[in-house]
Amino acid sequence: MDVEETIGVTETAPIPKQRGEQLLDHAVRYAEERHWDVFAGTWLEVGDGREVCSCGDPDCAAPGAHPAVKDWAALATGSAVQVRRIWAKQPRASILLPTGRTFDAIDVPSAAGIHAVARLERMQRTLGPVTLTPDHRMLFFVLPGAGAKVPDLVRKLGWSAPAIDMVARGEGEYVAAPPTRFGGRGPVQWARKPTPANRWLPDTEELIDALAYACGSQAAAARA
Repeated sequence: MDVEETIGVTETAPIPKQRGEQLLDHAVRYAEERHWDVFAGTWLEVGDGREVCSCGDPDCAAPGAHPAVKDWAALATGSAVQVRRIWAKQPRASILLPTGRTFDAIDVPSAAGIHAVARLERMQRTLGPVTLTPDHRMLFFVLPGAGAKVPDLVRKLGWSAPAIDMVARGEGEYVAAPPTRFGGRGPVQWARKPTPANRWLPDTEELIDALAYACGSQAAAARA
């Protein structure tokens, strides 16, 4: 059974093939409908019979899904007009979203994220958008501030964020948005896609107990 079936995803968006015009459409939608800043990252090229990152590093850790320039934060924009111009120049560029602006992201292992989603739904907690990455991570979008709050909140619950493999992505960081692909590993997907119902994001405090419990349980099981 795949991840989407396991967590009962009924809102998972169809994952289109990564064509230039589709990437542009998604990038514009994020800027126009969600008011998220976006910026263009690297892309995938065919080389030696396989897909490689446009950065030219044969050992790239995130082929086709990382910033292409050092000053990426200054280039991120929420203007649909600018977004169209950017992707017109490089239609294959990945779609990256800076955190620490309109949202932060709590990054957890997908197995823990699956259990956390089910627990949060049983508790009738509000969920924002959630992405599922091809390297088996789930990222929960929350209000800005998670980067500063998570370590203390997790510690108060009896865990250490690094020990339970929880990462808060905040100011100065970014996440890859669907349908960006990691070379050879498939696309980033929406486990909970952006909808009018989740336009208002939850605060970190609303999710942290369920996420920490799921991550802590998984970490304990792995050590057993």
